[in-house]
Parts: sequence; structure tokens; C-alpha cells
Amino acid sequence: MNTDQILALFDQEQRREVEYSDVRREVTPATVRHVGLHHPESFIIYTWLTPENVEAVIQAEMDYFTRLGHTVEWKVYQHDSPPDLQDRLAAHGFEIEEPEALLILDLETAPATLFQPIPHDVRRITDPGQLDDLAVIHAGVWDDDFSPLAERLAHDLQQPDHLSIYAAYVDDAPASTAWIYFHPGSQFASLWGGSTLPAYRGRGLYRALLAVRAQEARRRGVRFLTVDASPMSRPILQSLGFQWLSTIYPCKWSA
Repeated sequence: MNTDQILALFDQEQRREVEYSDVRREVTPATVRHVGLHHPESFIIYTWLTPENVEAVIQAEMDYFTRLGHTVEWKVYQHDSPPDLQDRLAAHGFEIEEPEALLILDLETAPATLFQPIPHDVRRITDPGQLDDLAVIHAGVWDDDFSPLAERLAHDLQQPDHLSIYAAYVDDAPASTAWIYFHPGSQFASLWGGSTLPAYRGRGLYRALLAVRAQEARRRGVRFLTVDASPMSRPILQSLGFQWLSTIYPCKWSA
């Protein structure tokens, strides 16, 4: 399967068809949007836009989320049309955040090192009460409020076939964390949350958490892993076989 075929499959399974447990999926003639059910946050992940309808669609979506009182993240991919979509969103007041790289790993051709025994103390988090360990890591890395993310993860942990959370420990202290979402019927699983406390970096914890998730994904019959990669993590992931598929521009707006 070549890159163009993988990207087309990604658009189909992870943008047009994907569903999440805590949002309501809505398909309009021009957009696929996911509306938050338990929080006032929503997102748009796929569009059918042309230069002729784009301005009207942007305004219609803003009007819709204004009525709901929701913030919205419009995820624009480099291969989306029209090619100046993020510029048009910016002109309507959307904040364009730092771009991310959409990276993908084909588990059929992934490096064998990812499937070796893991020498680190990596544990799966299965109880919402264990999320306190993630809060320690999150506070030390990002210095912001972990509560909204903890609430979402606690909710999703009720569906263990949908989410697996892992943490790496050093001398029984939480040091690094990451998780993986699985999507029924999809050949893709998505990787999220890779964070390591500064004091524990350079010990292979990030790679260990990547390996444990790749091994679980392979056991579950998943073909591809995807990551929305920051500039910091992109070189590490590409050294482990991940390939660039597209660039993502997170565009955020608040009613």
C-alpha cells in the first residue's frame, strides 16, 4: 500500500467515519463535526469544500457553535481543499496553532526492535484512581490543569477495548505516560499523550511506551499507528519507522 492509498484510507476511516464515545457525530453536506456531549468543546475533522462554498460553510459552522456555546477546533490537513482554508479561518477569527505532523507506522514493516521484551517498569492504568500518577507527570511537563483531560480519560477507561493507558515508573515513581485509542472496524489506532518528566528523559521511556502500544496494537490486529507529532517527538518517531503523511493545522475558535 503506497502513501497516497494510506492517506485515502486514513481520511475514510479516521476522519469521515470515526466515532468517539463522548461526542455526537454529525454529518452535514459540507462537514463532519463531533459535538461534545459532556463538555462545551467540539471539533470538525473533515470537510467537502470548494472556493465557491467555503466562506458560507465557515460562517454557518460558527453560527451553529455560537448557538451551542461551544469552542471548536477545526483540524485542517495540508491536503484538504481549498488549499488556503486555514488562512480563511484565520480571517474569521480562528486562532491557528503550531502545525503538527501526521505520522504513520505500518506495523507489518515496523522495526523489529519495537517488538522485543521491554526492560522498563511499564504498567497499564486500568482504574481511574490511578490517574493521579498521570497528573504528576502532566503537571511536571505541561504545568497546566489536568482535570479536563483526567475527566475524559476516566470516562473512556470505562471502555477498555477503546482506550489503553500506560505509565512508566522509575524506582516506583511515575516518570512517563502515553495512551492509545482503538477504533472498532478500523485498521488504525492513534497514539496520544507521550510525556516524560525532565528528570527521567534520555532513559528510553518514551520508546518503551511506544513499543508496548505497538505490541498491543499488533496483537489486536491493527495495521497502522498514527500520531499527531510535535516538532520534539517527530525525529524520534521517524527514527523508529514512522512516515510523514500530511501536516495538520489546529484552528481554534471560541463562541
